[in-house]
Formats: sequence, structure tokens, C-alpha cells
Amino acid sequence: MNKNFIIRNMRQDELKIAIDWARQEGWNPGIHDHETFYYADPNGFFISELDGEAIAVGSAVCYDEFFGFCGLYIVKPKYRGEGYGMQITRRRLEHIGDRNAGIDGVIQNIKIYERIGYKTAYRNYRYAGIANSKIKLNDPHVKTYQHDNMFEDIKKLDRQLFPASRTPFLDAWLNQKDAKVLVYMQDSNLLGYTVRRKCFKGFKIGPLFASTTDVANALFIALQDDIEGQEIYLDIPEINSKALELVKNHHMSLVFETARMYLKEVPKLDYDQMYGVTTFELG
Repeated sequence: MNKNFIIRNMRQDELKIAIDWARQEGWNPGIHDHETFYYADPNGFFISELDGEAIAVGSAVCYDEFFGFCGLYIVKPKYRGEGYGMQITRRRLEHIGDRNAGIDGVIQNIKIYERIGYKTAYRNYRYAGIANSKIKLNDPHVKTYQHDNMFEDIKKLDRQLFPASRTPFLDAWLNQKDAKVLVYMQDSNLLGYTVRRKCFKGFKIGPLFASTTDVANALFIALQDDIEGQEIYLDIPEINSKALELVKNHHMSLVFETARMYLKEVPKLDYDQMYGVTTFELG
């Protein structure tokens, strides 16, 4: 490897580089992802430089001592196939250590991920549609998120449906700019929550966690009432057949898929309540 090649941690402001590359790759990231992602693990974002030029990026977010998630892996096109990607991947895996780790890998690279040690658990599907404000349920249980009153309840629900506690990231995610956050409350019980964030193209919804299909549907509909005609995206796990019914009922189309893979065991979660994952980059 070139002696002027280095791998180092990214500063928060440098995450703009990774997000811009993701935009160029067609991943359509959120316009504030460079701000919110960093809170997942300030030491979990890496950049490779060759003679001072940024040539590769990647993340390896460690949520706790047991679980991490790798993503945001991009090598500049002219440097692909030269081993630089594997170098930054090794550094990311060093950061993961003995933890279990997940990825949402592009389908054409599954064999590469398997050689590293990942095993496929299931597929995640990205569905796209057009926001329709004409569908209204006016469900009184759907409410706007209020941090002081609801954050602790959201943390508890989120922990049931995500393999680790992710408090700093979750706080940033719920309070990001240009986002809409809704909860479903019944008799003071939180039965679901969801986040809609503004992307370079349209809006992505994630997570969409709900106790029932009716709850998920109510939250999903309420997210659309102020963005009529805009593109919306929802990433769903194939192992929740009810999530598949939801997107089909709303006439959404499959536009992309990934392989959810893990280094160790598949986390034991209630996937029936998982109608939309948070992001392909952070799990």
C-alpha cells in the first residue's frame, strides 16, 4: 500500500463528504444525516486518504459492548479494485471488535461480505410512493412527538425493536431539523412511533415501529398530510409480511433491496412490530 495512504477517524463536519458521496451513488441520504449519524458513535466513522485526497469512507458504529452496525461504505470510483476498500473494512472490523455487527449489503456484493464473515439473515426492501394527503383517518391517538413527555417511552419501545440501546443517536434523530415525528398513544401507552426526514429527493420514513398494522397505518398516513405529491420511501424487512401488505395497500413500488447480514447470531427482536427500519447505514 502507498506510504502516503492513511486511514483515520472522521470529524463530524467531514461526514458531509460521506453523505455527498452517498448522494452521488444514488442512495438519496437525508439532508441532515451528517449531523445526526455522528451521535451513534463519534469514533465509528472512517476516511481513507491517499496523498491527502479522500478516497474511501465507511462507518462501524458501536452502540454498546455487544452490538455494532457497519455501513456508509464507499470507495471513489477511480480507486475501486485496488484494495483500498478492504483496508478501510479491516479498520472498521477492528473497531467492532468481538461485537456482533450487522450490515445492509447490496445484493451484488453478498459473496464479498460472506468472505469477511457476514451471514445473510433476510432481505430489506425499499419501497417508493407518492404522498397522498387525501387519505385521512383523523385518529386521535396519533400525536406529535414532545421530547420531555415522550422520550423515555420511545427509548423503551425502540430498545425492544433494535439490538442495542442507542440513546444519543435516538435523541438526535428525533430532534433533527426538517423532520416530522409522530407517536401513537392509547391510554398513556406508547404503541408506536415514526420519523420522517427530508432527503435530497423526497422523504424517507424510518423507523416505523408499531404494535399492530392499524397503528402502523395510522402513523404512515399521518406522515403524508403536509407533503402531498412528494416522493416517500419506506424500507421494510421481508420477514414482516404485514409491512409488505402496508406498502402494497398504499400502492408503493419496490425500487431497491439489501441483504441484512450479521457477523454472529440474528438478534431476537419482535419483527412483527417492525414496519420500517431506521436507515440502511445505521440499522
